[in-house]
Amino acid sequence: MTAPAWSGGPISARARCVLAPNPGPMTLDGTNTWVLAESGAGCSVVIDPGPNDLGHLETVLAAATEADRRVGVILLTHRHSDHVAGAATFAAMAQAPIRATAPECRSPGAGGLAEGDRITVDGLDLQVLATPGHSSDSVCFLLPADRAVLTGDTILGRGTTVVAHPDGQLGAYLESLGRLQALTRGGVDTVYPGHGPVLPEAERVVDMYLTHRQERLEQVRAAVAAGVRGARAVVETVYADVDPELWWAAEWSVRAQLEYLGEPL
Repeated sequence: MTAPAWSGGPISARARCVLAPNPGPMTLDGTNTWVLAESGAGCSVVIDPGPNDLGHLETVLAAATEADRRVGVILLTHRHSDHVAGAATFAAMAQAPIRATAPECRSPGAGGLAEGDRITVDGLDLQVLATPGHSSDSVCFLLPADRAVLTGDTILGRGTTVVAHPDGQLGAYLESLGRLQALTRGGVDTVYPGHGPVLPEAERVVDMYLTHRQERLEQVRAAVAAGVRGARAVVETVYADVDPELWWAAEWSVRAQLEYLGEPL
């Protein structure tokens, strides 16, 4: 059965997803831009403005400024272009600063994002979780009021994510999934992802991600033990169930797996 299309929209009393018009094999239905604000608040938070598409950015701005609100801050989960290409344009439109882990993505003079940072905007409370792995600068945002975590590309709403080697590292990614697993066992029950639909069974999803990674790692280990050499050959062996048009992305993950195992790339 084909999964239903995701179109975003209101998710909770304080969270709305504005879906960007950039669907594709790597972006699923498109990039999820998140607009967060407490009821009656004068300021909102925008996470991952998405591509530099003026129509999309205008829709995000309208959602973020309804009820006479203004945008207090723009936050980025990581530096990949489908999440940040429109950030500078949107910051100018909203007259709001951009905060990000990567220095090149921040507004001049704006703060970075680091583990344990707490961001409070007009009653809205977010906590920063450093979750490198998909990329070296990836972060997630814990939204305690919704018992939710905004995961960027660390966890997707459909399928699994790519460890984008060499910037992405498998060891770091497994550690980040372990941190998210602990959160889901401590009260977080919903994932607001960077692509695809909201996931209401967070613990099951993180467990599945960890299981999938371990299974793929064992498959790569077995292929190497059988004499398969080189990332491309391993992709053709281990990822034979994946559309060959996506093997270039699978090769990123295989390179990360081979590096993790101490094998030649």
